[in-house]
Amino acid sequence: MRDCSFGVEYLPATELPLQSGLWWDGVLGLAHFGSQSTARFPEQVPVAEVAIAPLVTADGVCEVWRADEPTRSGRIGAVQFRASERLLYGCISVPENIAVCGGPYNKHSPLELATLRAYTGIFAALDTTGYSQLVRIWNYVPSINAAAAEGDRYWQFNRARQESFLLRQRPIVDAVPAGSALGTPTGSPLVIYFLASRVAMRAIENPRQVSAYYYPSKYGPKSPTFSRAALLTEPAGQALLVSGTASIVGHESVHTDDVAAQTRETIANIKILITEANRLGGHRYHATDNLAYKVYVRNPEHLSTIEAELRPAVGHRATVTYLHADVCRRDLLVEIEAASSRIRASQ
Repeated sequence: MRDCSFGVEYLPATELPLQSGLWWDGVLGLAHFGSQSTARFPEQVPVAEVAIAPLVTADGVCEVWRADEPTRSGRIGAVQFRASERLLYGCISVPENIAVCGGPYNKHSPLELATLRAYTGIFAALDTTGYSQLVRIWNYVPSINAAAAEGDRYWQFNRARQESFLLRQRPIVDAVPAGSALGTPTGSPLVIYFLASRVAMRAIENPRQVSAYYYPSKYGPKSPTFSRAALLTEPAGQALLVSGTASIVGHESVHTDDVAAQTRETIANIKILITEANRLGGHRYHATDNLAYKVYVRNPEHLSTIEAELRPAVGHRATVTYLHADVCRRDLLVEIEAASSRIRASQ
């Protein structure tokens, strides 16, 4: 077996090296979680600043995406990006105080306008650079659970996200990217970061869950636009990118008010996605202990219970990072996503 450099790692912000040095040569981009970082990152590395706090450590945490030899960096509109031969990482931050008078958007909420602007910028960047396959996208939505005119703000976000895909004539079912949508504090901007590729990815669904893009209208007038996971084949192996996953069976949230049971159900869903990825990929590349996990905890007092359920299930080799954030449904107490921390391929 040999290792490919594409993958993710989580590091305290205080442990990142200085701006210069070989360490940064393979970095596509990163997300920083915590208060505004005082670290000075290299100008060519795109950084998504996400205003949610890490748990366990008082320091900010950086999610670092690496690939073989990034070849170019730049900015297209408000999207900052860095790319290798096959992969691109990009990020954008859009405040909600966008004034748009009249025209086709006069009935949109500020959050919807920010979402439309963000996704319009993302798709324009992908079209311009030639990385047409959106593989994985992370959405950090201020006040995601707050009440809105119709339902809650997550419904508004979903409506604008789907509209953005349709405006660019992109599919809204089946071949859609893996995704997550978590809540950030009121007044923070909408922050989105993403991975895109020059080659097609394979969207993965969970047989025990209704695909999110087919959710019934009780979850909002427009369904979420994401797949349960994405499988990306690289020359040196396969990368698995698991979407934000929670205690959902069919389309219903289960184990209300029981965080231990919700964690176990979430782990069961992730294990099924790993099995599906290995089946579809034709190899047993992926296992619970060679993924890196990011865990969103609604109530910090639940952290020890979640840890007690998760660590034995994923193994002690797996990297686990805990963040304090609101999950998109009010009855969900924990959400977990995962990604290949190493890609292995036969020699």
